Amino acid sequence: MSHKVFITDDHFMIVEGIRSLLQNEPGIHWMGHAMDAASCLEFLKTQQPDVILMDINLPDQKGTALCKTVKTLYPQVQILGLSTYNQQPVIRDMLSNGASGYLLKNASKEELIDAIDMVAAGGEYLCMEAAESLKNKVAAKPIITKREREILHLICDGLTNPEIAEKLFISLPTANTHRKSLLAKFGAKNVASLVKMAVEGGLV
Repeated sequence: MSHKVFITDDHFMIVEGIRSLLQNEPGIHWMGHAMDAASCLEFLKTQQPDVILMDINLPDQKGTALCKTVKTLYPQVQILGLSTYNQQPVIRDMLSNGASGYLLKNASKEELIDAIDMVAAGGEYLCMEAAESLKNKVAAKPIITKREREILHLICDGLTNPEIAEKLFISLPTANTHRKSLLAKFGAKNVASLVKMAVEGGLV
């Protein structure tokens, strides 16, 4: 049984390079490509691949946002993030928005096919660089002050900024500043993410 593969990337040389690697490969059915998010979504209205190789930077939308949209509309479609970046926040963002794997654009033909096979079968695939990046970042806990740790505990207990300010006898702007600092240090988008990271990191 062959895997239907589609690529969304705005770099023609990348598209052509991957197409040349895969189009005659047994077990791979090359469905074509889109150069931006809008074209990808238009294509998906009429037919769906098993796997989309998706660039994280597209001209009209971030790949992470497109990934989330595709997984919402077509949950059966598996997505492999494709990038030249192996920074942890980028990888984590792609995975948290529904991607089943992450691959660097310098991957070999063998690794590309392995990754497609794995995610098409419902598994997950991280290239070695991405896995190392995630592991290193998880191991490095953010350095926070004693006061920030106090505030982190109160945030995890569900207290609002005014309640934190009252409890610790600090001004509301100071409480706001501490909360923003914690979000920035953890690289968290919101309080829910902050709490999750603090619990996973054993800080509360």
